Amino acid sequence: MTHADECHRGSAKEESQWRKILDYFTEAIHLGMTATPKETKEISNITYFGEAVYTYSLKQGIDDGFLAPYKVVRIGLDKDLEGWRPYKGQVDENGNLIEDREYSSTDYDRNLIIDERTQAVANRVTKWLVANGRFSKTIIFCVDIDHAERMRQALINENKDLVAENPKYIMRITGDNPEGKAQLDYFIDAHESHPAIVTTSKLMTTGVDVKTCRLIVLDNNINSMTEFKQIIGRGTRLYPEMGKLYFTIMDFRNACRLFADPEFDGDPVVIIDGGDGGDDWNPIDEGTPGGEDYPVDNPPGFEPPIIAEKVPKYHVRGVSVTIINERVQYYDVNGKLITESIKDYSKRNILDEYATLDDFLWAWTIAEKKQAIIDELQNHGVLLEALKEKAQQDMDDFDLILHIAYDKKPLTKKERVEHVKKQGYLHKYSDVCQEVLSALLDKYMNEGIGELEDTRVLDNAPFDKLGSPKRIAQLFGGREAYLYAVKELERHIYEVA
Repeated sequence: MTHADECHRGSAKEESQWRKILDYFTEAIHLGMTATPKETKEISNITYFGEAVYTYSLKQGIDDGFLAPYKVVRIGLDKDLEGWRPYKGQVDENGNLIEDREYSSTDYDRNLIIDERTQAVANRVTKWLVANGRFSKTIIFCVDIDHAERMRQALINENKDLVAENPKYIMRITGDNPEGKAQLDYFIDAHESHPAIVTTSKLMTTGVDVKTCRLIVLDNNINSMTEFKQIIGRGTRLYPEMGKLYFTIMDFRNACRLFADPEFDGDPVVIIDGGDGGDDWNPIDEGTPGGEDYPVDNPPGFEPPIIAEKVPKYHVRGVSVTIINERVQYYDVNGKLITESIKDYSKRNILDEYATLDDFLWAWTIAEKKQAIIDELQNHGVLLEALKEKAQQDMDDFDLILHIAYDKKPLTKKERVEHVKKQGYLHKYSDVCQEVLSALLDKYMNEGIGELEDTRVLDNAPFDKLGSPKRIAQLFGGREAYLYAVKELERHIYEVA
């Protein structure tokens, strides 16, 4: 058997070196695997390998817990939605007379540079980082290399404090930039904080496994479904160990309209789109000298594509650019983007499972593990992580559910812990057992109910200083007595007034 991973690359192209290898092993079974089938005039996975024998969709991957769900923040800038037109005789920063016509988002950074627009995008991205963690790994996809460099500088202007501490906080990673490419492995490494933000255009659309990527910013014009899937794929890695359970897509160019295309999560089909990047593909931008991935030395027999005449690029300053609307959407259990309020959507799904507060409290009380109820609700479309982000409070999942679905006043985890201690529940135990239970309360306050329900917590600090898990259980009178004490602790934590 001959196995071709990433078979949308060389093996799909008739004149490629990979194809020669496959042809050499013509008697073997050829197994091609790819996340992004490629179908153009010159390259076709289906033409060579035949119809796919097995497909595994993004929705299936998310539903099965292998891939991260996402939320989408769609941002409308006034100059994108209303257009921009120069006044009569206006010249740009270089003294060039600007062609008199109305410019739109498809022109920006390709034919027309508006510095204030770049800064507006950088400002909005920075606001997200401030709200969600300034070291959240972020990739910003730009129109071209020049745009990626200007975006990097605009982000530096918005984050001067962290850049002063370490200039590698923000990097441009493009094919022409050895310094940036040298930082790619550090960006991918979940345990490295720098770089935290990278700007790019085409280089990072494929082959980059950033497990902790929390924010993908789309500030380029995407018409190719293949490219769109590749870009979204940079964020779909799950990494629960580092708290990565979902990611955010911030869209400035209405690229997320492609989520509604049946092709996005459907079976691959042969599509002849005239180029490698869809209707918007331009040989000046990629696949030609000066593009990010174009080989400097052409292989024997290579015929360069016809270079289209380069269109003028005007550069203007002093244009007012503002955000005039934002819409936040979330991935739901049907693989669609929710257009209604996340609170209303989640409330409806909670009430579908537990029609009354008493129904929910009874299920919560008798549940062997509270996490099972949380998992069940999430499987039914209750987006607790997204709700926590909006609430911006250190709230337990339990309180979040009570607040969203049943209009109960929420308590923070700290308030629940203080309530348990004031009740005097711990005083019925010996000093050393009180020490264990107090440490469990701290674990709950810092990490949630899952820590109490996992007996492996006793293997770690601060419990390890008290002895083995077996010895700790013996302090309570044995394993069953210890588990009973934890259940009682949970009952006191979740008392509802």
